[in-house]
Amino acid sequence: MLVSRTARFLRLNVARRFVRKNDGAAAVEFGLVAAPFLALVFAILETAVIFFAGQVLETAAADSGRLIMTGQAKALGITGASGFKDEVCKRIYGLFDCSKIQVDVRKYSSLASADMSKPIENGQLKTTLGYDQTAAGDLVVVRLLYEYPVYVSLLGLNLADMGNSKRLIMATSAFRNEPFGP
Repeated sequence: MLVSRTARFLRLNVARRFVRKNDGAAAVEFGLVAAPFLALVFAILETAVIFFAGQVLETAAADSGRLIMTGQAKALGITGASGFKDEVCKRIYGLFDCSKIQVDVRKYSSLASADMSKPIENGQLKTTLGYDQTAAGDLVVVRLLYEYPVYVSLLGLNLADMGNSKRLIMATSAFRNEPFGP
């Protein structure tokens, strides 16, 4: 009787230890969950960086557009896109590659005729950008454009809106020039 009880106890003890044995279970569970979790974390971080970059570009458009609005651009001798781009680059704090920022400064007769749409055609950026000289009282639209690279795309959900896995970040500032001197 004692032998049968001992044998039964040992069998139950072995069975309990086998059921409770979970060496490596955490590693297996982490292996199953890690890839989707890390992909989600990187997608969230990339989305946050893209929105932050858009906000920085909006601030640069407003601040550098103010140079045109107040006549300071003319006083500083800024007569073309490259000079204006240099002023924009001072306001983006190294977040963008300055050589890839594109500037479009146009004057319009009315706000209704102003083109504020994204200049994308067939997944590519249109090359009809320019820099118009403005005078006091002109209605001006300043657009800054940057093709930001997108690295994370999950299940076809992608922030890229251009054909080359990039997202066009565009900042626009529309204003009427102040009555500055000649």
